[in-house]
Amino acid sequence: MPDAPLVKMRGISKRFGGVTALSNVDLDAYAGEVLAIVGDNGAGKSTLIKVLTGVYQPTRGEIFLAGEKVDFASHADAIELGIDAVYQTLALADHLDPAANMFLGNELTRKVFGITMLDNKRMRSETERVLMERLGVRLRSLDAPTESLSGGQRQAVAIARAVYHEGLRVLVMDEPTAALGPQETARTLKLIQTLKAQGLAVILISHSLDDVFEVSDRIHVQRRGQCVGVVQTSESNTQDVLGLIVGAEEAA
Repeated sequence: MPDAPLVKMRGISKRFGGVTALSNVDLDAYAGEVLAIVGDNGAGKSTLIKVLTGVYQPTRGEIFLAGEKVDFASHADAIELGIDAVYQTLALADHLDPAANMFLGNELTRKVFGITMLDNKRMRSETERVLMERLGVRLRSLDAPTESLSGGQRQAVAIARAVYHEGLRVLVMDEPTAALGPQETARTLKLIQTLKAQGLAVILISHSLDDVFEVSDRIHVQRRGQCVGVVQTSESNTQDVLGLIVGAEEAA
């Protein structure tokens, strides 16, 4: 693991009116690692990643990317600098085919007799290439609507859309296995390991500690808007992490 983190969040606080969602949170994420963020509902996990991805602006605190201080006014700003997210909802248009979803809002075009037209052939070939080269996934058909795909295949299309941006350095994955069966979960966890091997910093938000212990390198634990601990996965166990999540030491 590199000496310096790719992402540093320092002293991040976020208030919504009189409610403090985050209080003085630090986070480090390294290239080529999977950092899991865990915690109960309301612990601040989603708020923290939305600050990192530019959806929210912090009330206080700083974000550094590759040692440079960055400020995101929007999610588009974060994407431009190489940080993107795949949320639990996937944000796919079910009635469109995988290639149309991959390029939704960024369609490839070509000129025919001076008229701009969609380059469907190139979008299909690029979708097929990215799925295979980056994720090792081959779909049986690129013509079928996305709603006909399995949960794991839909997840792959959403990930492919994010990694198509060559400058992607950090990918946040929010509950990627929440609605999947065992086989699809295993395939999705393999995709996460593939992205890690390609040098991305993968930030995994999950309620499944089984998944977290299978693929993560470190675990960042949130409770009541604060980071209450960061552990090396290989040096910890489920009971230790559960104790941090629920505040077992406080109850003792």
